[in-house]
Amino acid sequence: MATAQDPALEIEELIAKINHLNYQYYQNSVSEVSDLEFDQMLKRLEELESKHPELRLPHSPTQRVGGTVTKNFETVFHKWPMLSLSNTYSEEDLREFDKRVRKIVGDEVEYVCEQKFDGVAISLTYENGKFVQGATRGDGTRGDNITANVRTIRDIPLQAHGKNYPELFEVRGEVFMPLQVFEQLNAEREETGEQLLANPRNATSGTLKQQDSSVVANRKLGCFSYSFHTENSPYETHSESLQAIQKWGFKVSDTWRKCGNIDDVMAYINEWETRRTELPIATDGVVVKVNSYALQEELGFTAKSPRWAIAYKYAAENASTKLLDIEYQVGRTGAVTPVAILQKVALAGTVVKRASVHNANEMQRLDLRLGDTVFVEKGGEIIPKITGVDFEKRPAESQPILYPTHCPACGTELVRTEGEAQFYCPNEKGCEPQILAKLEHFIARKAMNVDELGPKTLVQLYLAGYVRNAADLYDLTLEQLVPLERMGEKSASNILKSLDKSKETPFERVLFALGIRFVGSTVAKKLAEELPDLEALRGATYEELIAINEIGDRIAQSIIAYFQDPDHVQLVERLKAAGLKFKSERTAPEIQSDKLESQTFVISGVFESVSREELQQLIVSHGGKVVSSISKKLSYLVAGDKMGPSKLEKAEKLGVKMLSEDEFLAMIK
Repeated sequence: MATAQDPALEIEELIAKINHLNYQYYQNSVSEVSDLEFDQMLKRLEELESKHPELRLPHSPTQRVGGTVTKNFETVFHKWPMLSLSNTYSEEDLREFDKRVRKIVGDEVEYVCEQKFDGVAISLTYENGKFVQGATRGDGTRGDNITANVRTIRDIPLQAHGKNYPELFEVRGEVFMPLQVFEQLNAEREETGEQLLANPRNATSGTLKQQDSSVVANRKLGCFSYSFHTENSPYETHSESLQAIQKWGFKVSDTWRKCGNIDDVMAYINEWETRRTELPIATDGVVVKVNSYALQEELGFTAKSPRWAIAYKYAAENASTKLLDIEYQVGRTGAVTPVAILQKVALAGTVVKRASVHNANEMQRLDLRLGDTVFVEKGGEIIPKITGVDFEKRPAESQPILYPTHCPACGTELVRTEGEAQFYCPNEKGCEPQILAKLEHFIARKAMNVDELGPKTLVQLYLAGYVRNAADLYDLTLEQLVPLERMGEKSASNILKSLDKSKETPFERVLFALGIRFVGSTVAKKLAEELPDLEALRGATYEELIAINEIGDRIAQSIIAYFQDPDHVQLVERLKAAGLKFKSERTAPEIQSDKLESQTFVISGVFESVSREELQQLIVSHGGKVVSSISKKLSYLVAGDKMGPSKLEKAEKLGVKMLSEDEFLAMIK
């Protein structure tokens, strides 16, 4: 960083750093520094520009709100700008805010306090009570049109209740992912060998950027509405408008409170500093607003934030404790993950004795050593993680921790794929924790749902030599099960019945149960929709796989590699012989016309008004046939956004006629 004697250079460096952090946060959902550190940088920049106005630059983050706009969705302009709030971390600053307010409008000021939920801000536009547009904040002036995704959020009414609402109005809210849903999502990502999401806010942001709205629907997002905008508002106060939108069907958190003065505000803040851990979603502070709309108008705005509101942010709760050991866990995919074993310490209402270290890169970055005093924080109030080391307390004799070169379970030399942070044990067929984790995944509720069979029984079956893979489960007999510890004839019989019942599990869940790397439940469903049986999946080419929505390069390569392994082929054949369903049983759509009779279609890309599955059903219901590959005999290629380049090139080369979404829909009208 530049010295204080060189303000021009320091301003330039701060602008570059803050703009980078804004880009990472808004475009990539990555928080590289804490909120406190970011706010301190921004405050320093504001001080320098105030002292040296001649050095203020047009691209300075003090001259704008938030980050840049993503190009994945249509850009829309906000009728009322979505400005950010000034932040404070101290009671002194909050009382100073109150003094400034009362100096302008007098002492008769009422405030409203609301929880600052850690989610993604959104604007919701309604015409005649009907939801017409959902948009992200973007840069405060314009954002992304994510209407299709917003429609899937159940907390947001598609039609306002009652009748006494304006002809045109906007409600703003915070979209969030409940902690329970976040934990389930991370569990799924762990199952498929993907990097875990750091916190619910990142997960929410990533979900809202999904091109496929069905993925958004599966994530079960929520939304708390917190403000109302319209021309000539019928309400005099913010609290009245909150009560009104709640009556119209919007979900408003019942944690808000009207406060008569700044002492009442501080009492609310102090109360919720501990109580916020009771909520089902993450919060990081309290928003304080002047209640009267007339006083808000009188107070006005600065260039970047309203003068009538401020955000009081709680410092992230952290603690220091001693690092006792590092354990290395081997997961279902063979990923070897380091876990820190800590001296017990109280943190955010729980006792923490283990913390995530993520991977070898993170251990090296932190320069962890056994016996170190480390700082532990709960990322998103859920996952304890080590954030730093107190080097002043480091033991003199400490040595750097060497990441293992061989699997801690089976001794096989670890490998590391280029571009990945994790080390893997390649011995998937002989490494005990990998085998047991695969079996546990196979019988799990979201997979085959063999509810009478648990992890402890699996271990006994493995140690007895009865089970080495999923197909072995369907060869089990009563005679093998009954002698097991804590196993009677009735329990053994129930296990066999549960295994027999699992044969009714639909194809998409069988596919998920196989445990192909990167094939989670959502991807398995997509594959089953596009490739309706085992033969189609096994024979699919790389080009055919990546043409399927949500299927990228590494998923396609993983599927192909799986079916190139003779052991995997044998396993699947044994499961098929045992009676598991390897064919989709979706019912054919009702025939509506013969307009597309004898015509063949390939569908590729992402579509705006219909899903790929709906397009497929429309084609079949009007007499057409959907195929997976492009040839000279193909009638049409229905081309959406983000279509695979190889399909486009092949279609152009063969002279296949291409239809846009609108052109296709016009054919069947």
